[in-house]
Amino acid sequence: MTIAVGDKLPDVKLVVPGESGPEAVQSADYFKGKRVALFSVPGAFTPTCSAKHLPGYVEKAADLKAQGIDEIACTAVNDPFVMGAWSKAAGSSDVTMLADGNGDFAEALGLTMDGSGFGLGKRGQRFSMVVNDGVVEQLHVEGPGEFKVSSAEYMLDQL
Repeated sequence: MTIAVGDKLPDVKLVVPGESGPEAVQSADYFKGKRVALFSVPGAFTPTCSAKHLPGYVEKAADLKAQGIDEIACTAVNDPFVMGAWSKAAGSSDVTMLADGNGDFAEALGLTMDGSGFGLGKRGQRFSMVVNDGVVEQLHVEGPGEFKVSSAEYMLDQL
């Protein structure tokens, strides 16, 4: 079953790449008490993700925060070392990386895709959501191969 507006996020382990190494965090704890703009990419360093998706949220971070967003987070089915390297390469200090290395979060959301045709295996779909105190306030899931409704610009228009 796919997560829907009004649903509470599933509580699974995510990993934040930190200065002193990976730091495990439960999703329930991470999203508690704040309004988070969360977006998911199929993979760090992949073309659309690196050229448009992450840069859009980096560029629009101040605008999103001016609209009541407390934090911006990116998740992908990648390990925390890859997510940390991508964060450094993209200059994204305004975006918290949430590594979902085993795909547990994407699977619990019901938002997985099969990237086997590209050698990627099971991944998270491209989507964005606004999460308010652990509850989905907005959800925008892209169609296969699309990049429209999960962009920072689209999210700003919806706030």
